[in-house]
Amino acid sequence: MIQKLFPLDKNYLLRQAQTACEEELVVQMVEELKVSYTQLYNPLRLMDPTFSQIMGNWNYPKDRLRLIYRQLCGVYRYRHGDNQLELLFDGRTHLEKFQQDWHEAFLGYIRHLGQHEAYVKTMLRMTLLFDTETRAEWAENHCKAFINHYFELKVVKRQGELLLRVS
Repeated sequence: MIQKLFPLDKNYLLRQAQTACEEELVVQMVEELKVSYTQLYNPLRLMDPTFSQIMGNWNYPKDRLRLIYRQLCGVYRYRHGDNQLELLFDGRTHLEKFQQDWHEAFLGYIRHLGQHEAYVKTMLRMTLLFDTETRAEWAENHCKAFINHYFELKVVKRQGELLLRVS
């Protein structure tokens, strides 16, 4: 069953495009996280134990990262939720167009988020600097709250449904 994040979350073609891009963009999310960490905390690229652990880590849990990815997917669908298809004259399908638009918007989102220390720290705690499950869960909750605050969204739970609203 498809989980709707808001009542008009009916753009199934966009959701399909986002799902098709998930694996590639989750990896890209970690690469951008490494770039953001370097820019914020180690612009001279001095090799210390933390920096080498972050740059050399390719084995990290991806389940929490996928949750953050899906939250960003929901934010995008909420902001660009019209499901009116446009006429395409360049030979691409609507799925390909949605994938390209989502890819560009997603990279913009994570680059802008990567300028904030709170986002970078919580994402690192969930992925590359993962140590315990409880700290990762705490970091996930703080990251979700930061994303909602950053995009000025409010999550309201009514009658068992989670709804997004502009605050």
